[in-house]
Amino acid sequence: MAPKTPKGTIAIEEAVLNPAGLSWIAESAPLFNPGQAAPSSSPSSSDTAAPKHGLNQLLLDIHDTRLAQMDAHGVEYMLLSLTSPGAQGEPDATKARELAAEANDWLAGEVAKNPARFGAFAAVSMHNAEDAAAEATRAVRELGMFGIMINDYQVVSPSEEGDAEGKKYYDAAEFRPFWKAVEELGVPVYMHPRYPPVRDLEKGTRYGNRKQILGAAVQFHLDLSMHLYAICSSGVFDEFPGLQVVVGHLGEGIPFNLWRADHWYNKPVKKAARPSKEDYSYYFAHNISITTSGNFNTAGLKFCIDQLGAERCLYSIDYPYDNISAAQDWWRAVDLPEDRKALVGRENAIRLFKLPLEL
Repeated sequence: MAPKTPKGTIAIEEAVLNPAGLSWIAESAPLFNPGQAAPSSSPSSSDTAAPKHGLNQLLLDIHDTRLAQMDAHGVEYMLLSLTSPGAQGEPDATKARELAAEANDWLAGEVAKNPARFGAFAAVSMHNAEDAAAEATRAVRELGMFGIMINDYQVVSPSEEGDAEGKKYYDAAEFRPFWKAVEELGVPVYMHPRYPPVRDLEKGTRYGNRKQILGAAVQFHLDLSMHLYAICSSGVFDEFPGLQVVVGHLGEGIPFNLWRADHWYNKPVKKAARPSKEDYSYYFAHNISITTSGNFNTAGLKFCIDQLGAERCLYSIDYPYDNISAAQDWWRAVDLPEDRKALVGRENAIRLFKLPLEL
């Protein structure tokens, strides 16, 4: 009998790229160079074989460098997802639907090669609720995926109805059938950030010429946090109370603003309509979980645990955009009680995603 794999961490925001994705990744994120060298370990890292490959190579890899680093540093299991922006970066509805289905078929096949170590999120086109619900259902029920990954808003073509900037956000009433389908499937949706679309960069956006703040450092959490506030306050969770959403990077800054967000949302002098029954903290307590992906901040994690509860916080890395060894070195040094560390490091993920792993 083969020895059991030791229990390690479970990482759930870990990106991949199918070979067909090489045709769209550079076009959809022009300020991000996926061919650049991958991030190396921190100076204190024990990883003596930090990958020097380009990010594209690491995104394409699952069973070689990625798995070797997981083994070397104590990552038991990864939930894999198509790298951002995926289908959300494709303005043509037919192409976006095909992109998602093709990526899901490929990723399901890769996971099937080693299901003891890998699971997957489904990609979906969000041009309309019907397509999104249909592909989510197929991916979960036929391909065995454990959730849905959505990369912020969907860009749409001029022939489609979006907002003034040609984007669709999922607090809109037209997406209620999608949220209903997800609740019925019983799997979480992971909301992930994205770069602005190419056309916005060409004509200028609200960020103007400040391209240095685009991307993961600043713009990601500014854009996605707005979308999350909108979903929370839209009444979606009132209509579908079993719906679960996961957010990375220690909640895109929202946990640190919850008190003030609630304070003003609950003020009787507020003039704007309030579509939701509850305030933001309520939905973060009942419907939203956060992860540590790409935000290895011990004080920040402890604050989030204090605000949201340990049951709402999950470990994650954000590989290959962040380094496995650096993340694991940080996690080993986090001084939490062992029961809380077990919850955040693996047990919450097993329960939330219904993973085929022992607690």
